[in-house]
Formats: sequence, structure tokens, C-alpha cells
Amino acid sequence: MRFDERFLDELKSRLRPSEVIGQSVKLRRQGREWVGLSPFNKEKSPSFYVNDDKGFYHDFSSGKHGDIINFLMETQNYSFSEAVEKLAQLAGISLPAPSPEHKEIQEKSKTLRDLLSEAQGFFVAQLHKNDEAADKARSYLKGRGLTPDDWNRFGLGFSPIGPSALKDFLIQKGFHPAQMIEAGLLIQVEGQARTYDRFRERIQFPIKDARGQLISFGGRALNPQDKAKYLNGPETALFHKSHHLYGLDEAIKIALQDKQTPLVIVEGYMDVIACHKAGIAAMAPMGTALSEEQMKLIWRRHDEPILCFDGDGAGIRAAHRAMDRALPHLKPGQSFGIVFLPEGQDPDDILRKSGPKALKDALLKKQSFVDALFEREKSIGLLATPEQKAGLRKRLKALALQIADKDLQDAYRNDLIDRYDSLFRPKTNPIGFPIPFQPNQNRRVLKKGAFNQYSNPIPSSALNESKAAAKALSQSLDPLLASVFVYWLGHMDDGLDFLEPIDQAISLEPCFKPLGEFLLERIFSSSRLDKPDLERHMADKGLDKLWQDIQAAAPKSSAPYLNQETPHARRQRLWLTTVNALSRLAALQYALNLACQNMQSDPAQIEQMGRLKTDLDELRRALKSGQIWQDEDAIANQT
Repeated sequence: MRFDERFLDELKSRLRPSEVIGQSVKLRRQGREWVGLSPFNKEKSPSFYVNDDKGFYHDFSSGKHGDIINFLMETQNYSFSEAVEKLAQLAGISLPAPSPEHKEIQEKSKTLRDLLSEAQGFFVAQLHKNDEAADKARSYLKGRGLTPDDWNRFGLGFSPIGPSALKDFLIQKGFHPAQMIEAGLLIQVEGQARTYDRFRERIQFPIKDARGQLISFGGRALNPQDKAKYLNGPETALFHKSHHLYGLDEAIKIALQDKQTPLVIVEGYMDVIACHKAGIAAMAPMGTALSEEQMKLIWRRHDEPILCFDGDGAGIRAAHRAMDRALPHLKPGQSFGIVFLPEGQDPDDILRKSGPKALKDALLKKQSFVDALFEREKSIGLLATPEQKAGLRKRLKALALQIADKDLQDAYRNDLIDRYDSLFRPKTNPIGFPIPFQPNQNRRVLKKGAFNQYSNPIPSSALNESKAAAKALSQSLDPLLASVFVYWLGHMDDGLDFLEPIDQAISLEPCFKPLGEFLLERIFSSSRLDKPDLERHMADKGLDKLWQDIQAAAPKSSAPYLNQETPHARRQRLWLTTVNALSRLAALQYALNLACQNMQSDPAQIEQMGRLKTDLDELRRALKSGQIWQDEDAIANQT
């Protein structure tokens, strides 16, 4: 039904948002607003605000904002019309008279719902019948761990073998075969008047919408010779396969009772039922990959639901299809977690054999969407040749471009390329330590003096010297790193073959990181690397102030490569020498920190730490005094 603006304004004026929202969210007065815990996220401190004067709510934890109609649509999964009807009841006002077309649609829908309700009663009665076919159906359900109470809770039934048992029953109830065809319960033979029951010799699962209204059926074949193991009802006026999820109504109830439980998307009816019995809010698409409409339906309930798949080949292929379908629709704060179960096991298997804790533990180990995406692409083929490596890089960039949200697209591209670079990064750092290179992390440990967290005692003199070295280092590097940036921005091509040491050198000072990431991203995403173009893009990214500060700091370094009168070849050589020296400095700092962490009261280890500190101090002095450039010139002259 369509409502005009005047009616909607009248409706909103009759109801205070705090009164409507306060029925489901505990609110307390705070000045001219009401505040409470978010109904959309689990939180300890209130971030949900309601303003009666302005007629809206705003949730800072999720960014959701709207009026009382939006609130009912978000929290109760109502359609727009249903939300308006509910509010009209609360306000005590009559709805506008429906149009003849709308009235006809409503009457038709009511007939279909009545017909489906009668069919549901028939299927349930057949399951409890005293005959051989029903015995077989009950034995199957018991073999799957379901009790009679479970049958009743989930509305399970049975469709008998005969071709017209349901049709004959519904005709006695006053329904016409044409209505049964429209409801998806009968199949008409093409070109003939003959019809027969769609569901025969199957366990029947009622399919409901998010509000728990019956809209169709799914059937699981008991005859192993049946070509279709699972059969769903067709598209009807009530049922659109891509707009609904099996078990969503029950999952919503579980999630409302425990906001910490995640929403989980599984593959089959029995998986959903087993999860619901275990208190896990699960749902399943019906024989198809997740559609955009289904994703929106799920994301309205949870920002990062979990896609849970069997660990066999079919499950992995289903996961990949779901990831490809979801990728374009990801948004900031709106994604999926990915879980692969052990090969050969589905959620129902795990729950019956190992209990709810085993499945809940598996769900806690979910992969992020970007992790699963990168691992999928990495595993596609060999990565031994430059062509194979370039193919992976190209695929990663192409995947990121599929994301419609521009900010998230940029973030994914940067993250995926970072993972690619790390994959092929040498396993030893520049000074030969066989450990991952993490200068940022180690510098923070040094600056915070976090050595006290280790159980083994460290000599106080060594600790003080390490702290002093780190402090001196952090205070002396700013102008030199600034000079590296200033030269690099004007001569980007000079450094294209030295991106790894440049990245390590930048890591010495976190404040340079945003600009460093920007420049690296421009290198990989654009063929234009001229300085004016880069500066324009820096301004767009809000980095122009940082760039101004860097330009002001660089002259204090007295770096010879900043002198425009110096020949280009010498400037390039001295700049690369500086970059490599800074990279080595970061590696020495990392190694010194590692030695301090692992050191015990062992003279050999103390001696090792002393050597590292000596090397670090010598290199620092060479950089500060300019000796490193003089040495390089001497080498060049000898050559």
C-alpha cells in the first residue's frame, strides 16, 4: 500500500520516538535526548540516542539513523507497509482505504496463505500416520537425531507417495487446483489438463519469511532413486527464492535472546535445524548462491555474519561462489566471516558427534573475508615464475576493483597488495636474521620500555643503553627521513627498484607512514608519477599538511642529494646509499630489541647485544655526521 506524505507526517506527530523505541530498548533521559545501549551491536557503554523534538534516532556504534518507521524496519524486519500499519495501530488512527488493485492482491495472498496452512496440517498429520511410509519417514528423522518434540518445534511433515493425495485433500477443503498450482503445490503436465502433487515421499520443511509466516515448502527425498534430493517450491506471489532464507525467523529469535551469538549461513535444512537446537542462529539459502537481497536481509541483522561451509570440494566451491557474489556488495563495517569445517563434516555432523561447543569453537576461528579471498587466489596455481606471480597480483587488483564502495575498494587493494609483497619478501632481513621484519612493532616496544614483561632478568645497564639508543634514534631521524621523501617525490623513478628498503626505512618513524603508504599505492595504481600530479592527490587525501612539514624539516639534514646543483647521477647514488643505510638501521634496531627480549644471564648473549648496539650507534653517527656520504664519494672516486 502507498501512503501519502500527509498521512505519514500525521502518524509521526502522534507518536514520540522515545515511546515507540522504548518498548524494545531501555532508554534513560539525558538532557533533551534519550540514551540507551545499541539495539544493533553488543556494547557496554550507551551510544544509541533518541531525539523526540527532531523525530529521529542515531546509533553511533553502527552509524544507523532514521525515524520510527526505519526503526521497526531495522529491528523487526518489517516491510515499509507493515511498519506503517503497526505504528497506525499504536497511534490509534485508521489506515487510508486501499486501492482496488491492492485489495485484490491482499485477498489473493490471503487465499494462498490459507491454502499453504491447510497443506502444512496435511503434511504434519501424514508424518504421524500409522503406516509403513510414515514409519520410514519417522525412522529417518530419528536417525538424524530429531525427536518428536523437534518435529513439532520445526513443523516437520511428510508427503505421501501417491500422485494426488494432497490435491484430493485440498479439494475437499474447498480449494481449486488452479489455486494449488499458483501456490506451488501442484504441477500441471505441459499441454495437458492433468496435474499431480509436487511433493511426494519427502520429509517436508515449512519455509517461512522473517516474520514467521508460511510462504512455501521444501522437501527432502526418502527414495534414494529420486533425481532431486532436495526440492523447493517454485516462485509464487508469496515466495521468491532469492529474497528469503530458510530458518531466518527462528534465527532472529535466537539472536534477540543472545546478542553475542553470530548469524551463521549454512548449506542445508538439517544443518539449520541442528544449529537452532544448539542455540546457534543459523539460516540457509535454498539451493542457490546468496543473492544481493539475501545479503541485505542478513546485514540488517548483523554486520559480519559467518558463511560456514563443509570442508570438502563441494563446500569450498560453494564458498567461492558466495565470496564472488558478496564481493561487490561489501561496505565499511559490512562483511562476512568465513569458516571451513573439517573435510567430510557439516554442522549437523559436528553437533551430533561432538556437541554444540565443538561447532561454536569452530565458528570462533573464522577467517576474515580478505584472508579467505587472498588464500583462495594464492592457492589457484604455482607461483614459481614471474608470469605466475604477476598473474596473482593482477587477479588481486581485479578483485578489489569489483567492490562498489570506493573507500573499501582502496583499502582492499592496499591490503591485498601488501599480502602479495609479504608473500615474496625474503625470509631474512638485511642483516641476516631469519625472522620476519617488523620494525614498527619493535620500535614501539623499545620506546615503551616493555622489556619488563619478560620473565628473564635483563641487566639494568643494558636496558638503559637500549632505551637511550632508541630515544636518540627517534630524535635524530626526522630531518633525514624527510629528505628521503623530498628527493623521492621529485624522482620517483629513481626508487622503483628499491621499494623494499624504502618501506623499511619509512618504518623507523610512524608519522611518515601515511605518506609512505600513499606513495607506494600510487606507484602500483597509476603510471603517472610526476610531482605535480602526486601533490594534487596528496591534497585530496588530506596529506598536504604533512607534506609541508616534511619539506620544512628536510633542509636540516644537509643531505647532499637535495642540492639542485649536484649532478643527478651523484644525487641519485647518495640518496640510494641513505635509503639502504636507514633500512639497515631499522634492521639493527629490530635485532637489538630481539636480543634484549630473549637475553638471559648469559655472557655470550650480553656480548651479542653489545655488538648490535655498537653497530647501531656507529651507523647512527655516520648518518648524523654525513660520514656515510663522504665514504660513498670516496668509493665512487676510486671506481
